[in-house]
Amino acid sequence: MKTAVRLQQVQVSYGDRPILQDLSLEVPAGAFFIIIGPNSAGKTTLAKTMAGVVRPESGTVEILGLPLAGYSRKALARRVAVVPQHFSSEAPFTVTEVVLMGRSPHLSLTGLETRRDLGIAAEAMEATDIAHLARRRLQHLSGGELQRVIIARALCQQPEIIILDEPTASLDLAHQVHLMDLMERLKEERGFTVIMISHDLNLAAMYADHLLLLHQGRVAAQGEPGHVLTYECLEEIYGCVLLVRDNPIMHRPQVTVVPGRLIDQTLRQLKNQGRFAGQ
Repeated sequence: MKTAVRLQQVQVSYGDRPILQDLSLEVPAGAFFIIIGPNSAGKTTLAKTMAGVVRPESGTVEILGLPLAGYSRKALARRVAVVPQHFSSEAPFTVTEVVLMGRSPHLSLTGLETRRDLGIAAEAMEATDIAHLARRRLQHLSGGELQRVIIARALCQQPEIIILDEPTASLDLAHQVHLMDLMERLKEERGFTVIMISHDLNLAAMYADHLLLLHQGRVAAQGEPGHVLTYECLEEIYGCVLLVRDNPIMHRPQVTVVPGRLIDQTLRQLKNQGRFAGQ
């Protein structure tokens, strides 16, 4: 099977603090690959390393079989698009102008958009449900609308790989599902490789072909959702009590957080029944 991204023994540190530690992994081409893990696990740094934004101090990164060093900035942008976690809305641009920025790796030396470029931008805005915002300026958008604009800009690049850092964080439920369905459709119909960071374990379980659970800069588990999302693995890493059961719709894991008050209540009941000798 063709590999979209390969990391071998990658080490990344910020100052004296190691972020990614001897990390090796492969992302199959055409996969919906979702990275999960607690805060400070190194997820965003991993995504930036995959995109060539962060260069590792040791180890190698390959994109579609070619080392990162073999790409010019423009050539890499034709293959990989990135949707960052944060994007400033202060720039005085309209939605159309921002989406068209995704065409820059494909423009000629004149830097002028053609009718085809405008058509691709229009398709991207339609796909992300922002066509009605085309003339609106960024500072007049909600957080969810801005997020969809940045996703449309990435689609406008027409990449082979799209990397998204928590893209559903600012979206309501309907647009979360719309976005995940869109990514799944791009994977199925256009052969995109989708690499996504998510804190939503249940969305990840429903859509991922392959899950990577990251903890303290290392791979804690990876594979199909049923292999990764087990309560033994998740409780140890997330440090809270979880219920993991079968989703009756898709027969994939469904994760529920158990509130602390219910844990305390259960322990009190066990103590009263003489079945628990805790202090």
